[in-house]
Amino acid sequence: MHEVAELDCHELLLRLAGRLPDAQLWRFRDWLASGAQVVLARSLPASLLQHRIALTEREHRLLSDSLTPYGADRAALAAIMVVDEVGRSGHKFSLDHPETPSGSDAVAVVLAAALRSRAGVREVRCTWRRGQRPGEVGKRVVLVTASADLAGLAGEVQRVLRALGEHEPCVEVLPSGMELPDYHHAAWEAAELVCVGVEGGVAWTA
Repeated sequence: MHEVAELDCHELLLRLAGRLPDAQLWRFRDWLASGAQVVLARSLPASLLQHRIALTEREHRLLSDSLTPYGADRAALAAIMVVDEVGRSGHKFSLDHPETPSGSDAVAVVLAAALRSRAGVREVRCTWRRGQRPGEVGKRVVLVTASADLAGLAGEVQRVLRALGEHEPCVEVLPSGMELPDYHHAAWEAAELVCVGVEGGVAWTA
């Protein structure tokens, strides 16, 4: 049961990328990776209500199934708006970041060294999400395809990025067989291969 709930919560957090603020999303993933579902059960529904984020029926079911066993407030869950579908992501992605000269990306070097031999890893890619408002700084988005320990791997890569100075890391660990949400599909199309892991290749429905 614990493993299923963890996978459900991980999938939900993937689907909330680009919708929840980065500052909250990375923290929720860190809590999931460290087994703090009780904290998540209290904080995630409250955050969705605070930011008025609607969920699809599938997303709401993922939320309820993964967090109700850990004490999520049923009234808060019922108050979250459910819609037939969410709008398309307005985020744009690019290979190049104006403040990172070509060939000087130390983060990519560290990620390759850390994940090339990591069990369960298929591919690691990076892209830059452009700011949506004038003056907004672009954000690196790391995309990892993997077959096991998805939440743990997301937490691990986040900690690596934070150690390298990225305080609100954007790490998307994508499971095999998942149909990519619009946000991730756009990011993948504009991503550069960092390394191929032990399992190599990609297996999902695009």
